[in-house]
Amino acid sequence: MTSYQTESKPQCWRAVVVFDDRAEMLLYLNRSTVAVRAGYRSAYLDLLDAEERQHVVNVSMQRWQGASDSGRWVHQSDLPVPLKERIAIAV
Repeated sequence: MTSYQTESKPQCWRAVVVFDDRAEMLLYLNRSTVAVRAGYRSAYLDLLDAEERQHVVNVSMQRWQGASDSGRWVHQSDLPVPLKERIAIAV
């Protein structure tokens, strides 16, 4: 039996919030690293309340590896946590 992939190389990237006290949460999804880097900060501020932000350990940039219907998310790098980033710059 022959298997055909519908996309030769899907380009899907996402930002995932990692917490110290609960499961990780999808924060932002887009087709390029540039788009994810540009959009994850506003998504962070819109989706997480103050209590949730206190428990953020990091924000993980991940890319999809494999065919669109079979594959896995692979960690590529850590993104700056928006509010912690501002505190680090101020100090």
